[in-house]
Amino acid sequence: MSPPDGELVTEIVDWGTREYTSALAGMRELRAARRRGAIPDTLVLVEHPPVVTVGVQGDDGESLPDGIPVVRVERGGKGTYHGPGQLVGYPIVDLEPRGRDVRRFVRDVEGLVIEAVRSRGVDAGRVAERRGVWVEGERKIASIGVAVEAWVTFHGFALNVATDLGAFRSFHPCGMDGSVMTSVAAELGEPVTVEEMKPAIVEAWERLFGTRAAPPPARTGSIGPSDTAVPVS
Repeated sequence: MSPPDGELVTEIVDWGTREYTSALAGMRELRAARRRGAIPDTLVLVEHPPVVTVGVQGDDGESLPDGIPVVRVERGGKGTYHGPGQLVGYPIVDLEPRGRDVRRFVRDVEGLVIEAVRSRGVDAGRVAERRGVWVEGERKIASIGVAVEAWVTFHGFALNVATDLGAFRSFHPCGMDGSVMTSVAAELGEPVTVEEMKPAIVEAWERLFGTRAAPPPARTGSIGPSDTAVPVS
């Protein structure tokens, strides 16, 4: 999605490693601040200690792993895993000047990750009727799960860079067999770190969503809320 005229404003925030519930609270605060016009569109990059998050579709009765915290959240979808070696991105983006097109935004987030991993030599893409980013249409390298409140997005993508893929096999991520998951390191057959992937994500973000400029103008008028959860799958 090309940035709208006059809205070339983006902030990149790197939280390093942050416990999930703390990050969730921070993400919600940023969403509220963006809604008020207090901050520009923002991309948060973070890595989490091991945690399973479950979206609004619930776990559908599937088994969740023992010994890993489980947090239920407002994004769409079922359960997915976050942990060391996974680069998580939370886009806090106002969709009002971008046409209020949630589906297009989700495709753009997929495109962001696709472009980033291709720059590292992994030929990834989309699969029809399946959310996320895939390699050869069979192996899932990134999950996408977005929520929208009052036309401002939060939650986002989880890119497996050098993630322990065994963690996915202890349950059914997004309702699928955990063996479907892959990572950048597994595809390349060589070590890759989260820090090495961040510049590729930032460069792709800047091309798709705009570059840092000046604070956006204060919001005016009244816009009715839109609350949407887009599944992780």
